[in-house]
Amino acid sequence: MTTLVAPPVTGVGTLLRFALRRERIRIPIWVGALTLTTVSTVAGFPGLYPTAASRQSRAALMDSPAATAMSGPGFGLGDYTYGAMLANEMIGFLAIFVALMSVLMVSRHTRHEEEQGRAELIRAGVVGRHASLTAALAVTVFANLLLAVILTVALGGMGIETIGWGGSALFAASLAMVGIVFAAVAAVSAQVFEHGRAASGIAGGLIGVAYALRAAGDMGIDSLSWLSPIGWAQRTKSYVDGTAWPLLLGLVVAAALVAAAYALSLQRDVGAGLRQTRPGAAGASDVLSTSLGFALRLHRGALIGWTSAMFLFGAMYGSLAAEVETFVESNPEMQQFIQQVGGASFTKSWLAAIMSMLAMVCSVFGILAIARMRTEETSGRAEPALSTALTRTGWVAGHLTVALAGGAAVMLACGLGLGLSAMASTGDSSLLTGLLGAALTYVPAVWLATGLALTLFGLLPGAVHAAWAVLVYALFVGMIGPLLRLPGWLNDLSPFFHVPQLPAADFSATPVVLLAAVAAGLVAVGFAGVRQRDLESV
Repeated sequence: MTTLVAPPVTGVGTLLRFALRRERIRIPIWVGALTLTTVSTVAGFPGLYPTAASRQSRAALMDSPAATAMSGPGFGLGDYTYGAMLANEMIGFLAIFVALMSVLMVSRHTRHEEEQGRAELIRAGVVGRHASLTAALAVTVFANLLLAVILTVALGGMGIETIGWGGSALFAASLAMVGIVFAAVAAVSAQVFEHGRAASGIAGGLIGVAYALRAAGDMGIDSLSWLSPIGWAQRTKSYVDGTAWPLLLGLVVAAALVAAAYALSLQRDVGAGLRQTRPGAAGASDVLSTSLGFALRLHRGALIGWTSAMFLFGAMYGSLAAEVETFVESNPEMQQFIQQVGGASFTKSWLAAIMSMLAMVCSVFGILAIARMRTEETSGRAEPALSTALTRTGWVAGHLTVALAGGAAVMLACGLGLGLSAMASTGDSSLLTGLLGAALTYVPAVWLATGLALTLFGLLPGAVHAAWAVLVYALFVGMIGPLLRLPGWLNDLSPFFHVPQLPAADFSATPVVLLAAVAAGLVAVGFAGVRQRDLESV
């Protein structure tokens, strides 16, 4: 009897339509939010910087180590036009979220489908081996291209000086290139790891690596920037010189990664990953029988990975501290700016700005830890666990304890790496204690984001991922807010804005205590919500 095998991409059209149907809400939200953020920011340029002199004052501030680490190399600072301002100060920020959109979209339609068992049911029909992966990549590329087209039309049609159609097309294409590269990265990670959480987590972590490489390269070693897709996007120099060849580099790398993903998919079974899951022990330990031990076992990989990664990120930024002092010595405008903001040493001011940015990143761990409970619930794994002696309160308390203690541990690891490296770079031992203190000061703000996620999980479990809005808004205010000169009440909406900027500023206990109190209130509301609702499964 002859067994018929469908060609590799048979059924891709049907799966693509299905994927578009599932993404009919997410794609407009992603594209709309990114476009609205960009357009609203650009619309404020003429009012905020009406003269060439005001734009050059802004350029002087951007030509600093802190701005370079956060935004980019600063092309076109000699004649700082509105277009150069847009390209320099926003492309790195936007690229992070475009890449995140692509990673989540590919993972959702590949590894998550396999983990839930739906991919195997689909493969039972007349569907080719590569059809699901091809459809996932196609819908993600479509989303990126749609974003590029809408951004080009929106920016080019604003009629703002130096923000023309050609530069807008290159700016938008650069963002789409970053998204396509990370879609290919997610396609590879989906073949390697068995679980969707690990596959998307590794691909998401590589976004952070790309941003860090770009920052380190722009601060000194230029070759490091060429290892990052975000660095390639910035080097198209849209609205400045305008060179498109870095886009080709991104497309070549994306094509190579997609080819690798297809090749790797042939080496594994549906539902399995190339990296085999290590079998557990035959019997559970006494620690695993406790709610805390059970939760720690589920989160230990993420905790180890986040702690190690944030220590390394902190160490990388801290190693650049000595170059900050050298820069200020040769920049009279920056010396004047330091005096205006309080006269603290620029090294400490720069380290305080870096610590603020890293604290926002550290808050991701707590949100992910709470979101893991929702995954356990909807996958049906929570109900069997709760049918044992493990109570619902104990189950939530275990995950929450890991989220809060883990968030603090990740924050301290970040401060330790930043402090040790800054101390070694500058020879100033006081920076270590100052930055460890700064890390502790940010812990209540990190806990607040975790508490909000728990509140949503308890009251509106389907909306638990809306907790990411706090992080997105904080990043927007921290990175784009200074450009827009936002009013004070908008800055006040970010919990990280209230944290004393150690080691550049004096410590104040009041905001820290208030943030901790708000976090405790959110935790209490979340606990009450979980106790009063039924478990769900999908």
